[in-house]
Amino acid sequence: MSILLDVNTRLIVQGITGREGGNQARLSLEYGTRVVGGVTPGRGGSTVEGLGVPVFNTVAEAIRETGANVSIIFVPAAFATDAILEAVDAGLPLVVCITEGIPVHDMVRVRRFLRGRSAVLIGPNCPGLITPGSRARAGIMPPDVFLPGRVGVLSRSGTLLYDAVAQLTERGIGQSTALGIGGDPVPGMTFIEALKLFQADPETEALVLIGEIGGTAEQEAAAFIRSAGFTKPVVAFVAGRTAPPGRRMGHAGAIISGGTGTWDEKVAALHAAGASVVESPADIGLTAERAFRQLGVLTA
Repeated sequence: MSILLDVNTRLIVQGITGREGGNQARLSLEYGTRVVGGVTPGRGGSTVEGLGVPVFNTVAEAIRETGANVSIIFVPAAFATDAILEAVDAGLPLVVCITEGIPVHDMVRVRRFLRGRSAVLIGPNCPGLITPGSRARAGIMPPDVFLPGRVGVLSRSGTLLYDAVAQLTERGIGQSTALGIGGDPVPGMTFIEALKLFQADPETEALVLIGEIGGTAEQEAAAFIRSAGFTKPVVAFVAGRTAPPGRRMGHAGAIISGGTGTWDEKVAALHAAGASVVESPADIGLTAERAFRQLGVLTA
């Protein structure tokens, strides 16, 4: 089992004829993901050189011809909002947007469009997700660091997610699904929405959660865990301990403003929720191994 991606995933790439879209499509194909098509307006009827993947003018056409059920977006920020809206309007159940730099007011419009619809949006400005056991990849994560297993990984940061997974894999701790939701101020999927999916997955027995300063997402996740909305063991790390207030660190949402969103607040909330909190990113793997094995979690 897994969340969101599995052996039934049929992926299309919006922006597949661009350098990054084409490169990531190739990596996903090599990993074993079923990349069934791409979308670039005006390039329909062609194929991607070296990949043999057909290109369509619209998402609706790609779905009709390939049976696609997931889209990943590699479109410049100026056009990414329309790409998201097109994918959702076409009826795709899962849309992953890698693009960074989408204006906040555009994402507010996207969130409004999503209301009442069943589509799940991950991102923007995110690394996507991967399910190692199904070799299903919809993102930019380096596939060689992942190992099939029973620990979910949920992160706002892509780089920290890769590092945490590498530490877990080195210790023989496999992953069910690794998901990066991104760190923009107005995200698609939230921590709580992701936690609900991991909670419902019987093959996910524990979770590594990686947050960062700014906003209240980690406190909200902690409150959800504390209320027994998520009942599986959690190891957590919050980045940005030494960041000065008022200065953005990395993601657009990683800023302490008005005394809220601080490292201390987030760590205290996670401690109160019963999570094993790691203070150094270098200790994520070690702490997870000790905590999960002590609790009898099957991690290999």
